[in-house]
Amino acid sequence: MDVLCCDKTGTLTEDRIVLERYLNTDGNEDARVLRHAFLNSFFQTGLKNLIDLAVIDRADVTPSTGAPNSMLGQSLRDRYTKVDEVPFDFSRRRLSVVVADAQGKTQMVTKGAAEEMLEICSFVEVDGAAQPLTEDKLAQIRKQVAGLNAEGLRVIAVAQKTNPRCVGEFGIADECDMVLMGFLAFLDPPKASAAGAVATLEAKGVAVKVLTGDNDRVAATVCEQIGIDASNVLLGSEIDALDDAELAERAENTHLFAKLSPLQKARLVRVMRELLDHTVGFMGDGINDAAAMRASDCGISVDSAVDIAKESADIILLQKDLGVLERGIIEGRRTYGNLLKYLKTTVSSNFGNVLSVTVASLFLPFLPMSALQLVLLSLVYEIVCIALPWDTVDDAWTARPRAWDAASIKGFMLELGPVSSLFDIVTFAALFFVVCPAAVGASWAELAAIGDVAGMAAFTALFQSGWFVESMWSQTLVVHMLRSPRLPRPRDHAAPALCLLTVLGLVLVTWLPASPIADALGLMPLPPIFFALLIGIVAAYIALTQLAKRRYIARHGELL
Repeated sequence: MDVLCCDKTGTLTEDRIVLERYLNTDGNEDARVLRHAFLNSFFQTGLKNLIDLAVIDRADVTPSTGAPNSMLGQSLRDRYTKVDEVPFDFSRRRLSVVVADAQGKTQMVTKGAAEEMLEICSFVEVDGAAQPLTEDKLAQIRKQVAGLNAEGLRVIAVAQKTNPRCVGEFGIADECDMVLMGFLAFLDPPKASAAGAVATLEAKGVAVKVLTGDNDRVAATVCEQIGIDASNVLLGSEIDALDDAELAERAENTHLFAKLSPLQKARLVRVMRELLDHTVGFMGDGINDAAAMRASDCGISVDSAVDIAKESADIILLQKDLGVLERGIIEGRRTYGNLLKYLKTTVSSNFGNVLSVTVASLFLPFLPMSALQLVLLSLVYEIVCIALPWDTVDDAWTARPRAWDAASIKGFMLELGPVSSLFDIVTFAALFFVVCPAAVGASWAELAAIGDVAGMAAFTALFQSGWFVESMWSQTLVVHMLRSPRLPRPRDHAAPALCLLTVLGLVLVTWLPASPIADALGLMPLPPIFFALLIGIVAAYIALTQLAKRRYIARHGELL
């Protein structure tokens, strides 16, 4: 992943929205604004979001002026009943509820994003009376909202209209000619850990982009506080005017996208994936994030998210914290690095073995290793490699995102595989012309000339035992040689589990030719001269592998 898209609320902020102020259009605190906001939040039947809960909580601890010894919230619950509603949607960005009091008077109360609310208001309440919303008053209100946004407060407008149409006829069309009452200002402070997590992600090559439905000024304030570039903001209304190519060009250098609908979020993710060739993750927890999560390469949610968000996610975090995600990214890169270690070393080693057997079949009068020995050797090698997932990875490897590259495995195989094959051939020659004749007392040609079947069997078993042991040493030690671009050093050693299994595997395979089961495996004890030869071959193999590794890094820029 090289781009992480996330929502603002809860991901970058504390996810504990508090209603800080309830103000009339003159900027003064007014309980009537809180009262109408409560009626809207309490009586709406949709999913109550953090804003609704903050309004209800504030009303429940605010004394009621009309009912002594009673809280405002409880008083309103007892006095009003719900008549109808128009649910929230992301195009209108507002929600309306119709309530009736004990005398049967009905009232429509609407709350929503400030700009969208101003579009449906023709009047403004001043000193308890409705007055026409003039251009001067509209400019004053917008300045008031901008000032609150500049403080990092999210602003929601509240409006009302008395005696709307009858039940069953009420709809979106009734959201017009309303009386603007005032504003609710909410505070959702940035998380203390957000700035550090964002900086770490950026340092690891993951660009953090904020895709939010909130007001651009509030989102910009939060982004600036945690170190996300908010100098260039792209709004949902601007996105709709751009084609995909234009949007891709703008999105590449933009880190804050505000006032977005769910479909606009999904489109942004798709464009970044398809046209900009990014690997995009999306982290969210709300209904409005589900489409973008499905459009991303990796949808990320939290266990406290709504059900549809969790169902859309590929990963569910137990903590809503970017720091957790950053640690997951590093773990993913480490896992990928260890996967490549196994693939590249095993494929190159097997390729070398195939070359070796091909060469041997042209010159040797017998198989260099029996099928049983080959299977046993592979089994022990795979047991050693079981510890690779626990191995460490160089910091340089985890410093930036990595994409799957099958071509690099092929190149690694073709360049380093023949190195092991070269030393296999050297081993073949040493065993065939030096070790086996010295141990058996005759060369293969001499044994064949006199038809010494027992001698030829012993020659074959000794040869196969030698390559069996040498293959294990070269195949296993090369894992330690190729796991890092540096030479193996004490402070850069492999994981303890890998080191332990390597030693056990080498000891086991070296011991098998002299073990009680050697005959059953077609093996026989090796003479001391072989082990002297083995030390020289392994030392030369390690040296040449190091040179080949440096050459590979010089050509391709890195080892894995």
